[in-house]
Amino acid sequence: MTAALCLTAAPIRAMALDPGSIAASVEALRPGEFLWAPEAAPDGPVVIIVSLARQRAYVYRNGVLIGISTVSTGAAGHETPTGVFTILQKKVAHRSNLYNDAPMPYMQRLTWDGIAMHAGNLPGYPASHGCIRFPLTFAEHLYDVTQLGLTVIITQASEIPRFAPAPRILQDTARRSSFGNAFLTVWQPEKALTGPISIIVSAADQRAVVLRNGIEIGSAPVAIRGKISGLQAFNLASIDEHGTHWMFLPVFGGAQTGEVSRQDRERLILPEDFRRDLLSVLKPGSTLIVTADTLESGSTGTSLTVLTGEDAQADTNER
Repeated sequence: MTAALCLTAAPIRAMALDPGSIAASVEALRPGEFLWAPEAAPDGPVVIIVSLARQRAYVYRNGVLIGISTVSTGAAGHETPTGVFTILQKKVAHRSNLYNDAPMPYMQRLTWDGIAMHAGNLPGYPASHGCIRFPLTFAEHLYDVTQLGLTVIITQASEIPRFAPAPRILQDTARRSSFGNAFLTVWQPEKALTGPISIIVSAADQRAVVLRNGIEIGSAPVAIRGKISGLQAFNLASIDEHGTHWMFLPVFGGAQTGEVSRQDRERLILPEDFRRDLLSVLKPGSTLIVTADTLESGSTGTSLTVLTGEDAQADTNER
């Protein structure tokens, strides 16, 4: 990738998008500064990764890095939750009904109990009541390229994103077959007819879950050849007569880039009927996340579940 990124909130300058210079530039960003180069990928679905440890947000469009920003996340006692989220609501001019009617320009809601992304003060350290604050201009740019249902990954560690708890995914034991812990294949695309597709695969559970617009529309047992460690993310670049073409989506600590090889793609084995159903809804820009951890609560190992737009909307306060 060789696009130019513009640094704003300081004198504008440009730089090549190579790993060395970008890494150095990211570390050098001062509070309120950001890099923005939407021309690197003019269109396509967006994925956002937020590092709490680094106080940075990374924006990908069609798998291409188009923006990096400094952020301010939740202070002690109001920590920002980690996890895989979807954008549930957007509003240009919004005010908090929890904290003195505080302005939240370009608000993009991640949970119904008060976590959102929006423009705000960036002192250089975590200082919010749980929300993710952006520089005002960056928040405006980001608002213009996002849509409801897209994927936002928030991670505490700077190396490996983790998922956050939510009650409704993978809790329905009726989905299990009569053969031990094996899961049945479920396909219900009518539950969400439009929106971005995200696929989450758990190596621990040997299971794939499909979300559309943040709502679970399918799941199936899978087999994975070889060992999976940590977390990997991928973006669907294209579909043609030869099949799907996935690109590695860089996450912190990940060394692999470029297109996923056929050999690597064939490590994931899906039931044939589920594979056909999945192909019927996949579009360029769809996201695939593969984790070594379990998605079930009450299981051994790290419990990972997914927050979606299907969760209860009992509390619409913002932080």
